Amino acid sequence: MLSKVISFALHGLEGVPVEVETDINKGMVAYDLVGLPDAAVKESKERVRSAVKNSVLRFPVSKITVNLAPADIKKEGSHYDLPIAVSILKASDQLPYDTDGVVFLGELALDGALRAVTGMLPMLISAKARGFRRFVIPAVNANEASFIEGAEVYALKSLKEVVGFLSGEMRFQPVAHRSYESVRRERAYNCDLSYVKGQRIAKRALEIAAAGGHNILLVGPPGTGKTMLARCLPTIMPDMTFEEALEVTKIHSVAGELSEEGIVTLRPFRTPHHTATTVSLCGGGNNRVRPGEISKAHNGVLFLDELPEYTRSALEALRQPLEDRQITVTRAGGTATFPADFMLCASMNPCPCGNYGSAELTCTCTPAQIKKYRAKISGPLLDRIDLQVEVDSVKYDDLISEGAEETSAAVKARVEAARAVQRERFKDEGVRNNANMGERQIKKYCRLDAECERTLREAFERLHLSARARTRIIKVARTIADLDYSSEIRKKHILEAASYRSFDGDAL
Repeated sequence: MLSKVISFALHGLEGVPVEVETDINKGMVAYDLVGLPDAAVKESKERVRSAVKNSVLRFPVSKITVNLAPADIKKEGSHYDLPIAVSILKASDQLPYDTDGVVFLGELALDGALRAVTGMLPMLISAKARGFRRFVIPAVNANEASFIEGAEVYALKSLKEVVGFLSGEMRFQPVAHRSYESVRRERAYNCDLSYVKGQRIAKRALEIAAAGGHNILLVGPPGTGKTMLARCLPTIMPDMTFEEALEVTKIHSVAGELSEEGIVTLRPFRTPHHTATTVSLCGGGNNRVRPGEISKAHNGVLFLDELPEYTRSALEALRQPLEDRQITVTRAGGTATFPADFMLCASMNPCPCGNYGSAELTCTCTPAQIKKYRAKISGPLLDRIDLQVEVDSVKYDDLISEGAEETSAAVKARVEAARAVQRERFKDEGVRNNANMGERQIKKYCRLDAECERTLREAFERLHLSARARTRIIKVARTIADLDYSSEIRKKHILEAASYRSFDGDAL
């Protein structure tokens, strides 16, 4: 007897329908699984056999052939256990109930219990987009699925419950829909800009970066607060919208890093160690291509502390996603494209000892050592960093001062006002913020008068800037003008934007 059950395969962040076909015939007892399965799927044979028996159901003693169609797509993961079990039960006349239009996803324990699977949210979203409305999934994935509106999702605990649900012997209510607003928590950050003493210029640069989505580099001696400043960056960024939260949640779901809450509500802040490999940054895997740190930072911040300590190959891998806002990863397991619209925040010392340029400390490095150290950061990568800020040591009197520093909440209010201007400006452009502007948007919204052009020309020639750096100055100037509630870019905006490119002329 032949049966068919629908499941889904995961390709990057997209789900692809998979038909689980089971044929049971007379002949030598066998249990074959075909359709390009990986090791985890092949192992499902024994999990399914034990789960069926321990659920007080009969596992057919016949020639069983299970096909995962289409056969040209590699099947990965353990979520095929449940659809295979249901398909076998249907083919053996133990489940003579209608399963048309129902998508089954779930891993089976040997006792028949349903276990959580990774990548549930992107598979459900893709299935719903293809017209499917009814789903049977493990109960532990219920929170993840509760944010999908307009779908009947039944979160069950075991194979026995699945059979009872399909037969009508057991009644279950679909997972209740939850709104994003109901779960969005107050910002649970452990830092605040008010904790950072002094550093007025660096704080201003952070505000500009957050307002326009610009990349930023903090350069200064050890102990000046570069890391603390970087950790404060998410605290002044606007709250994620539901659409942004879903994008981030899909990535974290595929990566297997999703919390029990079922959705990511805070902007990601990823801090990979400088020993991180290129693969860990970009993504990869032996079988399924999984997202790396670059993608996990989507809609958030990727913080690279001690930038020159990263390998050259890892740093150069950042160049393409910084431009395209996505990354395509090709490995033996296939090719996948992940979103990578993140803000790069990096920090570094000005020299190996860290004291070069300090007004109080003496640098012990030779010119050759300084040059070699700075040469680790390539010109093309530096071009893509909009704001390059010098962070100097803080005076002791400033550290013990009782004077109130501006809070993250106050800065965030100005950032949100600037972002609101950008949303209105780009509402029909498909652009999120100033940093994402293309040449067409720059020509349309960043017109410069004669005085601004002269100022920009002087900066371009004095600092020996590239064409890309010139474009980035204009984008930053547009953001500064937005913070200044100015519809036009003025000379002072160009001057301030250019001041954040000072390391270009120093051949950092």
